[in-house]
Amino acid sequence: MTLKVLIVPVTPFEQNCSILICEETNRAAIVDPGGDIPKILDALNKSGATPEKILLTHGHIDHCAGAVALAKELNVEIEGPHKDEAFWLDQLPLQSQRFGFPKADAFAPNKWLDDEDVVSVGKVLLTVKHCPGHTPGHVVFYSPEDHLAIVGDVLFAGSIGRTDFPRGNHADLVGAIRGKLFPLGDNIAFVPGHGPMSTFGDERKNNPYVGDGAY
Repeated sequence: MTLKVLIVPVTPFEQNCSILICEETNRAAIVDPGGDIPKILDALNKSGATPEKILLTHGHIDHCAGAVALAKELNVEIEGPHKDEAFWLDQLPLQSQRFGFPKADAFAPNKWLDDEDVVSVGKVLLTVKHCPGHTPGHVVFYSPEDHLAIVGDVLFAGSIGRTDFPRGNHADLVGAIRGKLFPLGDNIAFVPGHGPMSTFGDERKNNPYVGDGAY
């Protein structure tokens, strides 16, 4: 099975909302719909894919503020993140005030995800990697067959996620990247929560925070 990825930047934070499409079944999952729902729906409609679920990497407002409204619009369920992310999802009203977003209500997903769970998009299977550090319940979605990972705010091209928020942990973040993500292979391309795509190999070689040169 092959996975097609459409990246739709949303919110003033230019967050990468990803539409994952199983090319065999034309079924889709929307990852991290943080806002700008009309923009996401337009991209989805132009793709011709049939939405079947929403996946969340973590509970920061730019990644999940649009999830409930979009789930209702599409009549789909929300899966993820890890249950430790209830800490942030419960604070969505406070986050919306702090960052100047439209009012967002607290919610829980239809299904929490654990490390090494498997979620499906059509016939494509994604392995869940619990990668705390940026937030306590952050997860990554990994397709071994497509050599692709959706990593949220864990890792960026040339950088890593912030750990100065409540319940952030720098050591946990580095451990997740170097212990769980890099071992998947240098050839794994990834979509970060912000900015351009990269590969684990490029980051191992060049990333000043978690690359091999720093260790």
